[in-house]
Amino acid sequence: MNTDKAQEAKVQGPNERGPNGMGPAPSFELVTIRLPVMLTFAGLVAGLALGMVLGGSQTSNLLQLITGPIGTLWLRALQMTIIPLVAALLVLGISQMANAARAGSAARRMLALMLAVLVGGGIASAILMPLLVDAFPIPSAAQGFLATVSEGEQAVPSVSDFVTSLIAPNIIAAAAETAMLPLTVFFALFAVAVTRLPQAQKAHLQGLFHALANAMLMIIGWVLWLAPIGVLCLAFGVGVRSGGGAFGALAHYILLVSAMGALVLIASYLIGWIGGRIAPWRFVRALIPAQAVALSTQSSLASLPAMLDSSSRLGLRQESSEFVLPLAVAIFRATSVAMNIAVVLYVAALANIEVPPSLVAIGILVALIISVGSVSLPGTISFVVSIGPIAFAMGVPIEPLALLVAVEMLPDIMRTLSNVTMNVAVASTIDRVRSNVD
Repeated sequence: MNTDKAQEAKVQGPNERGPNGMGPAPSFELVTIRLPVMLTFAGLVAGLALGMVLGGSQTSNLLQLITGPIGTLWLRALQMTIIPLVAALLVLGISQMANAARAGSAARRMLALMLAVLVGGGIASAILMPLLVDAFPIPSAAQGFLATVSEGEQAVPSVSDFVTSLIAPNIIAAAAETAMLPLTVFFALFAVAVTRLPQAQKAHLQGLFHALANAMLMIIGWVLWLAPIGVLCLAFGVGVRSGGGAFGALAHYILLVSAMGALVLIASYLIGWIGGRIAPWRFVRALIPAQAVALSTQSSLASLPAMLDSSSRLGLRQESSEFVLPLAVAIFRATSVAMNIAVVLYVAALANIEVPPSLVAIGILVALIISVGSVSLPGTISFVVSIGPIAFAMGVPIEPLALLVAVEMLPDIMRTLSNVTMNVAVASTIDRVRSNVD
């Protein structure tokens, strides 16, 4: 994702043909939004520094009376777009996946491998993230992030409660209660149903949700344009409570969450070696140009030409790489489940919430489904759209996300690097499978 001075949100427009010309696979173009990422980061630093300097003074008490409500309003404005945007993106994203699955056996193998990567990453993150937090405890200064969060015990749902919670008898009531699991299941089923409709009806509904996604993206774009102000106001209160320790707490968060992305990076080398039958040293050397582009642009789409070049260096057949890689860029983000679950578990640790395995399983399921709809979004918007529903589903407070979004451009470097490497690893595996079948 491009984070030099702003981030740009753009999802592809309707096309006649799918990847490699293999049948219809319509995609959807949403409005282009440029987001003030560096200004948001500057607002975070300025707010923390100002709070640290003025902490304990009468001036800080007066400023908190002003900044507190402003920050809260901005956070609520961010929250209000989550459910309608997730609904629209799920319908569009699952439509793209359904069309991809119709492209042939190679596409279905590719989707199966992608699913395995996403689920495996989520499980690994759910196991290892708590161990990392125990081994490297969250700095005590980080508690300043949670002034508005009430701590408490969570009720652990029984198996029967979990099963019955999958379906909401009243979808409107579920939306009002922000019950993300039944909402996600409903819209996923709705999206699948849309793909089975006659062409005219399908196009009509997809156009409706396309327009809804555009409208929601415009609203969230306006809200995120105010992010420097909102983040500054929220960060000021944190700086007053935490002092300079808040910077250390943010660095701790960035390192631990990025470590989960590094797991996906390591897994991509293993998949290239085991699945693609490519010597590790050769795979590493061939990927260096694509990884360099990924680091400099933070965009999987911008890295696509370099990925194709790396595939050629590895000796992959052109028809395989030109089929798999564009499709992977369109519907696959390898780090999404692993790193998003890591963020939510980190916030849970901040709030001293013990998340039971049943809720972790719910979180992985929601993260898996949500990842389908947020692939083409830039890091900042994807952070809000993807992680908010997971936190709701797992019963974890979302207030700290409003500040963590300001530093997302740093973990996003690891996200893009790992995503690009995994895309080529998947391409190498599918190429080998196709060569064996052929």
